[in-house]
Amino acid sequence: MKNYDVAVVGAGPVGSTFARHMAEKGFEVAILEKKREIGVPLQCAGLLGKKIKKINILPDEFIINPVNGAFLHSPEDTVLSVSKEKPEAYVVDRIGYDKFLAQLAIDSGAELFLNHRVETVDSVNGVITLKNNENTKISADVVVGADGHSSVVSEAFNPHVESFQAAQYLIDVGAKRFQKDYVHLYVDSRVSPGFLWAIPLSESTARVGLFSDVNYHQSTVILNELLAKRSELKGATILKKYYGVIPKYNSQKQLVKDKVILLGDAASQVKPTTGGGLIMGFSCAEIASQSVTTALENENTEMLMNYYKDYQNQFKNELKVQLMVHRIFKSLTDADLEYMFMKLKQVGAEEIISQYGDMDSQSPLVKEMFKRGILFSILPKMLSWRISSLWK
Repeated sequence: MKNYDVAVVGAGPVGSTFARHMAEKGFEVAILEKKREIGVPLQCAGLLGKKIKKINILPDEFIINPVNGAFLHSPEDTVLSVSKEKPEAYVVDRIGYDKFLAQLAIDSGAELFLNHRVETVDSVNGVITLKNNENTKISADVVVGADGHSSVVSEAFNPHVESFQAAQYLIDVGAKRFQKDYVHLYVDSRVSPGFLWAIPLSESTARVGLFSDVNYHQSTVILNELLAKRSELKGATILKKYYGVIPKYNSQKQLVKDKVILLGDAASQVKPTTGGGLIMGFSCAEIASQSVTTALENENTEMLMNYYKDYQNQFKNELKVQLMVHRIFKSLTDADLEYMFMKLKQVGAEEIISQYGDMDSQSPLVKEMFKRGILFSILPKMLSWRISSLWK
C-alpha cells in the first residue's frame, strides 16, 4: 500500500488547484478521480466573477465572453439594467478549463488516477479504499475530500447534504438577439431563493438554466415556460440538456476530522445567494494548502484545524449576509418581487447596483442600500429590521 503526503479525492477544479499548490511545494500528491474523463458532463453555468483572475490561472483561450453587465427581470418583466466599464465576470469553457487545471497539477508533479472510485476513508489512519478494476488501498498523511456535492469523504463524518436541483439548456435562437457582454437573470417565486438565467455564448446561442428546490420535472416545466415567455428566448432550439445538484451552504458542517479535510462543494463552500462556489473554492484551496503544509512539516495533524479557522475568518461575515438575503428571497411572492423591482427602479437603484454590486461579495451592496434607507422602502419592516441587525 503506497503512502502519499496528500491524497486528493476529486479532480474537479478546486481539488486540482489544491493538488497543484501542494505539488509545487514538493509534496507527493495523488489525485483520485472516479470519472474516466475530467469535466464531463458539464454541470455548471460557467460564469465566473472577475476575482478569478486574482486567485487562479485563467488563460484567455478558455474565456468565451467577458461580461460587463446584466439585465435583471422581474416576474412581469420590469427590467433593471446594471453594468460596469470593465468586465465583472467571464463566461468560461468549463470542460476545457477543468482539464487545464488538472493538467497543471500533473505538470507540477501530482499523480492523477482516473476511474478510481473511493469506497471508504479511514480518517484516523488516512487509509482510502478504492474500487476501479479491483479493490485497492492507498494511504496519505492528509486526505482531502474535494469530491463534490455527494462527497463520499464528507459522508464519512457528516450527515447527508441538502441540495438544490439545477437544470440548464444550451439553446440557439437562430438570430442575433443577445448582447454577448450582458447576462439575463430572472426571478420567480416558484424557484426562490434560486433564480433563472440566460448566459450568452454568442449573439444567437446561450446557456439557459435555473437552480431551485423544485424537482427535475418542475424545473423542466419552468425552463420551458421561460423559453416560451421571454422575447429574447422565443423560438429557441434546445441543443443540449444538463442536470445537476448544488449543495446548500451549511454553517454547521464539519470540515476537519483527524487526517481529513473537506474542500469546495464537498465542504458546502457555495454562495447561498447564487449557488456558485468556484471563487470561494479556489480561495479555500489556497488557505488549505497553507494549513496542510504547516501540519505536514510539523507532523501534527491537529494543526489542520487552522484551515477551518482561517476559512471562517475570511468568509463567515459574507456568508452570514448572503444567507440572510437567501432567506428573505425565499419568503417573497411574485407580487413582492414585482413591487421590489418597481421601487428599485424608482429610487435609481440601477446606478447603486452598478457601483456596489459584486458577484462574489453581496454584503457591500446590501450595506449601502441599508445606509441609504432603500431596504426599508422595498421590504416589509420586519425583514428590513433583520438585515439592519447585521450591522448593529
